[in-house]
Amino acid sequence: MSFAGVSLVRDGRLQSPSSSAITSGATSGYYLLVVEGYSRTKDTVPNGDFIRSRPFRVGGYRWVIDYYPNGESSDDADSISVSLQLDQDSERPFMAHYEFSFIDETERQKSTHICSEALFDFSDDNRWGYTNFIRREELEKSKHLKDDCFTIRCDIILKKDGSNTTAADVAAPLVAVPPSDMHRQFTDLLLTKVGADVTFQVGGETFAAHRCVLAARSTVFMAELFGPMKEGATTASVIHISEMVPEAFKAMLAFIYNDTPPPETEEDEDGKVAMWQHLLVAADRYDLPRLKLICEEKLCGHIGVGTATTILLLADKHHCRGLKEACLEFLSSPANLEEVMEHGGLEDVVGTCPSVLVELIAKLALLRTQV
Repeated sequence: MSFAGVSLVRDGRLQSPSSSAITSGATSGYYLLVVEGYSRTKDTVPNGDFIRSRPFRVGGYRWVIDYYPNGESSDDADSISVSLQLDQDSERPFMAHYEFSFIDETERQKSTHICSEALFDFSDDNRWGYTNFIRREELEKSKHLKDDCFTIRCDIILKKDGSNTTAADVAAPLVAVPPSDMHRQFTDLLLTKVGADVTFQVGGETFAAHRCVLAARSTVFMAELFGPMKEGATTASVIHISEMVPEAFKAMLAFIYNDTPPPETEEDEDGKVAMWQHLLVAADRYDLPRLKLICEEKLCGHIGVGTATTILLLADKHHCRGLKEACLEFLSSPANLEEVMEHGGLEDVVGTCPSVLVELIAKLALLRTQV
């Protein structure tokens, strides 16, 4: 069964980005809908309203999943409803099996089970689902809900033309080799928390992760989690991380799993600079050189009158040679330096790191001799 992607619902709304794998050649696939903060969705999304996943592809068709925290109709107001919808016009009729399950219901996710379920005509009605997928009271008492989070899996198996679909059809090898989607699968692992065996507490927020993944990516985590002085020896232990904001730790975790930098947010300039600074500190602390260089590159694009000295001090402290040079280049312009001085921007440099000031003076002197 091919992995088709994952959507994350947090704080009552769909988050961005979402991962999605193109599986147009496969006749089967599954998609995950991760709900973080179930209580929030229950309290904010009224009966009859839904949260829609991002589009994904299985069998060459585009699909979406609708999640109704308080039921699709008034008759189902005490239940969660889910539905699978074909998100495009189909040029020809086709039939498909589908199954919704919780991520831990592995028996319901086997091809033999799904193929034994009824076939549905998506040319006649492009939306099918369960109005009573689970009663909320039952969910809240079940093992499916953990830390106010749960994950729904939707499996789809398309019927081949002129024949009944069997598990053997699904298992048939494909000639076309799809591109690697390992990073998406590891992101799925982080989001769903399946098999997580270590918990971190950062600024009042908790994050579940997998020791082996962290240790494979970071020498610092290797030493902390498997070395002689290892922390959190049992799964019940919580490792407390000080002097780090939760947003930076979360972004660092995501990078460890998918090797992709976080997207630019819609924050103001100060917010963006602060976030990249926090993430750079985290990358340096946990020995993630590629992430550190990414942060340096991003901060180079935010060097200005109001940020140059702050970024310069950060670059000096964490041995970021390229970023430090970019700051010195900016400050070596007489116009820029004059404006920075007018706003008191050099006071922190003078008071906390005079050696950096000496480097700036030397650079200015060198430029004078070249004029």
